[in-house]
Amino acid sequence: MATDSTSTSKGPGRPSSSPSERLLGGIFARGEAAAETGDEALLGAMLDVEAALARAWARTGAIPAGDADAIAAACDPARFDVAALGAEAARHAQPVVGLVAALRAAVGPPADEHVHRGATSQDVLDTALMLVARRALAPLAGDLRAAADACAALAREHARTPIAGRTLLQQALPTTFGLKAAGWTVALDDARAELMRVRAEVLAVQLGGPVGALDAPEVAAALGKELGLAVPPIPWHADRRRPAQLAAALGVAAGAVAKLARDVTLLAQDEVAEVREGGAGGRSSAMAHKRNPVASVSALACAQRAPGLVATLLGAMGQEHERAAGAWQAEWEPLLELLRVTGSAAAWARDLLEHLQVDTVRMAELAGPDPDLGVAAELVNRALATRG
Repeated sequence: MATDSTSTSKGPGRPSSSPSERLLGGIFARGEAAAETGDEALLGAMLDVEAALARAWARTGAIPAGDADAIAAACDPARFDVAALGAEAARHAQPVVGLVAALRAAVGPPADEHVHRGATSQDVLDTALMLVARRALAPLAGDLRAAADACAALAREHARTPIAGRTLLQQALPTTFGLKAAGWTVALDDARAELMRVRAEVLAVQLGGPVGALDAPEVAAALGKELGLAVPPIPWHADRRRPAQLAAALGVAAGAVAKLARDVTLLAQDEVAEVREGGAGGRSSAMAHKRNPVASVSALACAQRAPGLVATLLGAMGQEHERAAGAWQAEWEPLLELLRVTGSAAAWARDLLEHLQVDTVRMAELAGPDPDLGVAAELVNRALATRG
């Protein structure tokens, strides 16, 4: 299964394993987070875990440093065939057994006996998924921050720009567009802060051995240091709060994006026409005059998928005894997909907000005569003053 090299060429019938290269990838795998969630990214993370595990054991003196170096050198994703590993995964209901066999063959004796030392398959895959999440959350948070910055700029510029407030989809009292944008800003900032807290505190290594009773705190600590992940007090094989907390934070972030994107689609309707998406925009295949709010629609489409994926991760929390039969396996793809679509939603929101065009004349026209905007402007200032 280990190979000397992997061809990067793709024939016309060969599906891409990169989410961003698929037919719909431009919509649902937008932004840099998507690149951290594909097959190659997961394979690379599993190999990083195996390499870090060998180095961690070497730090304790349990295996020779030279053997750890040999294992780490063999952990090159280009040496492994993703399709062959996928076929092996189907045989074992998880991808680690085939990977370990291939890695041992690549390492060769005598170091091969130290590959995967003390670990079970779940240790490697859980830790790899936490590592994938850590890597994907960095660009995702960057897009959320940029989107929030764009919102804050809109809020400052339009702190006193009158706009009709709308409740139950009906025109209510006047407010300001700046206050609306400030609300988007706070939501995005809070969602990003929670994701960063999860990244720092919740994403953790897994090292429990076959039944979660491996007593190797020094190795776990070294593994966490190698990978930049937290070290839990005990293994969490059947305690699935960590992936569930990650999923919940991603779902909230997607919801924050969905709210502002929905507002923009409504404000951009021809009969309202208070805002308009910048850039080239989207065209209808049947109506040449029609310009579609592509970024808003795409952000909404990505965010709409998040709640079902979050529900799958929450539903998988009820796991049996020390290791689960089915519920754990059900987590993998929904977690990767949730990272992907939330990252895509954030990237679309950034594009939307950085290029949003505001028609202040139209807003004032619909808001009515000379509203008192002092309170709304003060609320904008208060909201923006809390930004980190």
